[in-house]
Amino acid sequence: EHAHQLLEVVRNVSCKFNLIPFNPFPNSGYQTSKASHIRVFRDILMQAGYVVTVRKTRGEDIDAACGQLAGKVLDKTKRTANRIPIEAI
Repeated sequence: EHAHQLLEVVRNVSCKFNLIPFNPFPNSGYQTSKASHIRVFRDILMQAGYVVTVRKTRGEDIDAACGQLAGKVLDKTKRTANRIPIEAI
C-alpha cells in the first residue's frame, strides 16, 4: 500500500530510491520491516520503472541509524543549543 502511495507522490518525477531498513532502538515504537516486505516494496517501485537500491543494515548492534547513536552520544558541538526556532525566522 505505501509503495503505491509513494508512486502517486512521485508521478512524473525523475528520481531513484535508496531504501534504508530501520534500525530499531529502545522506546522508538518502530521495528525493522521483514526482508520479504522490503523486497515486495522494492519490486513495486522497480516494476514502475524506478531504480531502487536497498541498503545493507549496519549498526543495529549499537542502536545506530544512519550513523547516529540513538541519543547515546553527547552533542559536543552544541548544535541543538544554537538552533534558531523556525518561528523566529
